[in-house]
Amino acid sequence: MRLPRPFALMLPVLAAAPVVLQVVSLVAPGTALAQDYPSRPIRFIVPFPPGGGNDVMARIIGQKFTDAFAQQVVVDNRGGAGGNIGTEIAARAAPDGYTLFLGGVGSHGTNPGLQSKLPYDPVKDFAPVSQIASAALVVAANPGLPAKSVGELVKYAQSRPGQINYASSGTGSIAHLSVELFNSMAKIKLQHVPYKGTGPALTDLLGGQVQLLFNSALSMLPQIRTNRVRALAVTSAARIAPLPEVPTIAESGVPGYDATSWYGLLAPARTPRAIIDKLNAEVVKAVRAPELRDRLHNEGAMAVGNTPEQFAAFIQRELARWAKVIKEAGIRIE
Repeated sequence: MRLPRPFALMLPVLAAAPVVLQVVSLVAPGTALAQDYPSRPIRFIVPFPPGGGNDVMARIIGQKFTDAFAQQVVVDNRGGAGGNIGTEIAARAAPDGYTLFLGGVGSHGTNPGLQSKLPYDPVKDFAPVSQIASAALVVAANPGLPAKSVGELVKYAQSRPGQINYASSGTGSIAHLSVELFNSMAKIKLQHVPYKGTGPALTDLLGGQVQLLFNSALSMLPQIRTNRVRALAVTSAARIAPLPEVPTIAESGVPGYDATSWYGLLAPARTPRAIIDKLNAEVVKAVRAPELRDRLHNEGAMAVGNTPEQFAAFIQRELARWAKVIKEAGIRIE
């Protein structure tokens, strides 16, 4: 039987209706979830004890989220095993946006190269939201070291391979690996002396037991301003606000050098994209606000606030770069 023309014209539309409904059913739940999100408190996991830089950063961003969402953000400090305990807890959490994670150069840069059996996958188990900030280290020298610049340090070290000691806060720390990167790029050999924390390392730098320490700008400023240590350079790609007169390593004869500590917001993998986008918008808004941006700059850090895709690409570069440094230096932590 032949259908009337109006009905015949409607057949393709009717046939496509189930497909359209399926697409709507897939999209609508995520969109609706984001519109209602968050409807209860959020847990923000920090893989280190209270009081450190990671904890402070999480509390700053957590307060911004609390103000924006009118829901409490509870910072949950889960320290231990170099950050692996807290990172694993975050990786195994439900992907519903109610568990967030403050990642960094350890969890998503160096630890995967240092340890053969991590309890998480830094790429597969997480959804990047945004990098929050990066923080430079200062190349601090004991005044007794007869080098007043990175160029002089390289020449001095080339004539004394393995004879100049540098301290770090521990094997595998960014303070350790940033020097190993410097060793590789400058083609020198500085001797590593690991300590259990920054405090003892700084004490021995001041006492002259070691000659060098790559350490955070904020903790080194009092020592630099009282001339107890000499700032030779900073490790970031650009100079930092608290020490504008101190050059970068890159501009001091080691082009391309760039090593920073950094902070970033991540969620468990498979967290709906609509929620990721909502969180990203708030991070970007927070780090671009003059109060937070200026606070970070005054502490030697740089506000970032990028897209999830840019942050994901940055993590991949960090993993590849530090894996190469760690392999060449023969460093392993089990």
